[in-house]
Order: sequence, then structure tokens, then C-alpha cells
Amino acid sequence: MASLRDLGLSEYEARAYRALLDAGPTTAKELSRASEVPMGRIYDVLSSLETHNLARSQSASRPKKYVAVEPETALNRLLDDKLDELEEQAEQYEAIVEELTEELDAGEPVEEGFWTAAVGPEESTDLLVERLDAADDQIVMVAGDSSAQFDIGDVGELVSQHLESALDRGVEISLLMTPGLVETLPPSVGRRYTETFADHPQFKVRTAEDLQGTFNLIDDVEVCIEVANPLNPGEAFAMIDMKDPEFAAGVRETFAPRWEAAEPLSFDGT
Repeated sequence: MASLRDLGLSEYEARAYRALLDAGPTTAKELSRASEVPMGRIYDVLSSLETHNLARSQSASRPKKYVAVEPETALNRLLDDKLDELEEQAEQYEAIVEELTEELDAGEPVEEGFWTAAVGPEESTDLLVERLDAADDQIVMVAGDSSAQFDIGDVGELVSQHLESALDRGVEISLLMTPGLVETLPPSVGRRYTETFADHPQFKVRTAEDLQGTFNLIDDVEVCIEVANPLNPGEAFAMIDMKDPEFAAGVRETFAPRWEAAEPLSFDGT
């Protein structure tokens, strides 16, 4: 059940405010009795309510009287205070992340093979976007006719968002896909292509027939290979991530001639 304490008031402040609403203009002594807030605390509580602009006082009266601000106004003020607090916390966390990003070092480049895998559509997508976010220089994407990365659901839009973030970091992206896959792209991906990717100098896309499988080559040292669900080729069954410069070099060597022979994408985004 919702409570005024959820919006930052103490138990005494919440009880005093509710009692003020019921009592109308009242003195501190009367409010202490009505709200069961100890007399030794009631003045501090009323001062806090006034600080939060939840109560007003009539100084000219003797003894001094207090009245509650209308609930809708009071709640909106509490909400604004909470939103300001959350915004300040978010800025603090962003500053911490920025500082730690500069401080933490991933260590020396990987010289020997290391691989990991994720099983299931959600886990596979999480691993893919994580590795896309790790790219520093270049992403090469190869997608066959059935690719979960560009499906009609949310995954294609999510991958597109992370590719846009990579471009913002200065990463070069080369995308090679089959003409058949282009025809199945969801409208949201098509719109993002025409609005963001098409004229971006760091983004290049070409098409080629007979592409087998779907994989991503990241910074020439890491390869993410999509394993399609045999019962539903448009859905990822697993994602295998291999961080192996020697293997990645072989993938690059195989990719290069296919890229050179491929056709520039002709796509109107509709």
C-alpha cells in the first residue's frame, strides 16, 4: 500500500500532515494530540513540513496556527523533490562510471584463444550486444538469409540501437548480408538505416548471394557466431564468442574477397 513515507516523509511527518488535513487550522499542541506526535518533536516536524512546502503557518495568531497544503499540490511537490533527487543520483552514478572507465584497464590484448557461449534467445542477444558495446575500432557483420540479429521483433531494433552507439564512439561498421534478408528487414530497422546509417561515413553495407551463417568480427580479434535454432531459423539458439586473434585473422581473410565482390546496398527503407 502506498504511503507518504514512500515519497520521503518520516513517520512523524506523515502522521502530522494527515492530521492537519483532518483538523484544518490548528496549533502545535492540538496537532500533537491529534497526530500522536510527541510534543517534544512536533515543532521540528512542523518546521520540516513547512520546508517541504506541505504546510503553512499563521504567525500573527497567538498561539501560532498551521494548515496543510492541499493534497494534490503537496504530492506534486514531493514528487518533484524525488525526481530532482533521482536526477542528481543519476548524474553522480554517471560521473562514477566515467571515472572508473578511465581508471580500469582491460589488460594486455588476448594472445591465446578464449571462448564463451550463451544458450537461448535472450541470453544470446545479451552476449551479442555486450560484445558490440566492447568494440573499439571495427565491427564486421555477416548475415545470411535467416538472422536473429535482424528479426522482425525487438531484437533487430535493439541491435540497431547498439550499432548506432558504436558509430557514436567512432567504430567503423561493415555489414554484408544477403538480398533475401534485406527484403525481410522490419520497418523500424529500415527507418533507422535511412535516418542514421545510410549517410554515415563509418557505416558501409553490401549484399552478396549464398552467405552461409551469421557472425560478427570485432576489432579483428574476436568473433561472435550465431547458432540458429534448427526448428526456427529466424531465432538464435545460441551465441558463441571466440576471442582468438589467429582465428579472427582467418575469418577476416575469408571475408575480404566476399566484401570486394559484393554489391552496394540498394534499399529505400520502406
